Amino acid sequence: MEENFYQKVYSIVKKIPRGNVSTYGRIAVLVGVPRAARAVGYALNQLKKSEETEIPWQRVINSRGRISFGGDPVRATLQRKLLEHEGIPFQNDGQIDLKQYGWPDNEN
Repeated sequence: MEENFYQKVYSIVKKIPRGNVSTYGRIAVLVGVPRAARAVGYALNQLKKSEETEIPWQRVINSRGRISFGGDPVRATLQRKLLEHEGIPFQNDGQIDLKQYGWPDNEN
């Protein structure tokens, strides 16, 4: 049985190594739907609580190297804390250096 879009997103996000991040757009390209960055965000937002420990959703950020708030500052704060716990530093402006921490093959 072929995977649907969300399943493909989850499969790729599971491959992001600890201490690295990827972008919604990069995941969309890897899924084979390059213009579906927003849909990647929707897929990650649909994760059940039980899936959040299996799928490292926190490792997906926007193309500017920032956390996308999506109207949920509590989740954004959690995402930042999880990434910092993995050893990913944020610059003073809230960005992550995608050249150093981007996956795969360090982005940008």
